Amino acid sequence: MSQARRTDCSLRRHLRSADREPLRTLLDETGFFNREEIGVAMELVEDGLALGEGSHYRFIVAEIGKQVAGYACWGPIPGTADSADLYWIAVHPDRQGHGVGRALLTETESWMISEDRVRVWIETAGRALYGPTRAFYLGCGYLVAAELEDYYGPGDPKLIFSRVLRRS
Repeated sequence: MSQARRTDCSLRRHLRSADREPLRTLLDETGFFNREEIGVAMELVEDGLALGEGSHYRFIVAEIGKQVAGYACWGPIPGTADSADLYWIAVHPDRQGHGVGRALLTETESWMISEDRVRVWIETAGRALYGPTRAFYLGCGYLVAAELEDYYGPGDPKLIFSRVLRRS
């Protein structure tokens, strides 16, 4: 595995209305998400903007300079003692491989721990396009907890990753 180049980025735990279009563009330019998936991601962004800290969804935005480089969205799973879903993590293609994704994931996990959410669940596709995504999660200590055959379509399973975080 090659050493990722590092880029300094700043992280913030809130959304700004000015993030709306850069996030939509970022999701589109990754080439990973279809129109429906981008629509769902933007619904969560709209919820976060409308409700602020009252939203179920928590956001971390990575910036390099004053440009949005990536973001993560997570939320506690209602009805569970200590579980959280990582709904989205996306990094602009120009910033992938520079440590932005790992910085986002590390900050997200820290936030989860601060809210006593230590069991993390992540869903992703099994098709070839998502190979780097799966490698990223495995490299960050996540394990495949389940695979649902043909979930997204023929030959495209849903993989569910999990990890138990350590409290400080």
